[in-house]
Amino acid sequence: MDNNLLFAIATIIAGFAVAIIARIIVRWLEKFAETTETKWDDIIVAAIGTPVQVGIVALSIYIALKSFDVVPAQYAWVLSGKVLDSIYILLGTWIAASLLHDIVRIYGRQIAESTEGDMDDRIVDLLELAVRYIVWFVGLMLVMVNLEINITPFLAGAGIAGIALALAAQDLISNFFGGAIITVDKPFKVGDRIEVDTHYGDVLAIGTRSTRVRTIDGKIVTIPNNKITSNSVVNYSEPDIRLRFTIPVTVAYGSDIARVKELLFEVVNDAIKNTDYFANEPAPRIFFSEFGDSALKFVIYVWARAYNVPDEVKDAINTRIAARFAAEGIEIPFPQMDVHMRK
Repeated sequence: MDNNLLFAIATIIAGFAVAIIARIIVRWLEKFAETTETKWDDIIVAAIGTPVQVGIVALSIYIALKSFDVVPAQYAWVLSGKVLDSIYILLGTWIAASLLHDIVRIYGRQIAESTEGDMDDRIVDLLELAVRYIVWFVGLMLVMVNLEINITPFLAGAGIAGIALALAAQDLISNFFGGAIITVDKPFKVGDRIEVDTHYGDVLAIGTRSTRVRTIDGKIVTIPNNKITSNSVVNYSEPDIRLRFTIPVTVAYGSDIARVKELLFEVVNDAIKNTDYFANEPAPRIFFSEFGDSALKFVIYVWARAYNVPDEVKDAINTRIAARFAAEGIEIPFPQMDVHMRK
């Protein structure tokens, strides 16, 4: 075997040996960094550890190939200084990407966890995803410039790809910003009962892309955030969980209006006193609302203690109305039509 080739192999082996020693040192530094209070040493060691080891091996290979003339003439370009500079750029890009990603991951998370809203959590998620791609894109462009490769087509292609990606992801982007608007504007929070479009239920989670709602019949509905921000939202939990219910009542023509109102007040007060569904304040109100086609119409306004007992409230009042009207002989009319035949 050629002596130059032997020296080249020995140089590469030596490079691997030095890289193994560097790995041992890095592991020791990682353990030492874990014992300190600050996270900066953990971030720095994690960022430079692997790239330094790879750099040592790459440098030993470059030295072996360049110093011992083992590369064929047609591949001599790999030994140019530009190739070595490109290796340095790639290693620097690797270190910078890892460093910035860990800074965002560790310190960004700490800041996000110290706040009440989850808007900053979403920003940290986005930064974690974007920082590596941005740094690596810049690093690869620098390598191309160093190798005298025209990057204009790549930049133009990246611009076109960015526009295409933005168009394709416009729903995703609008949902993300919709989630941000929900977080900042706070029309509701997790646990609130809301009504959006045709969906009515309790908020389970407010995510980056969508909001999950459990309907009153137990179904889970996932609503895109942009649909929420572009529709009216009714929040039954804010600012007070109490809710006013409107209960219509009809009686036959000829009924004593004053007596009907008196009975309705008695019925409502009895329901408030003997059930747990009603709020004492505000006080219930009863009105004779209109003369209907075939009945006198009344309306009861009563406040429930919470928004989640609508059926119980109506049942408690309607059951008592039916019993009292039957006892008092007050007729509850039903739709009917009188037909007169002319001979």
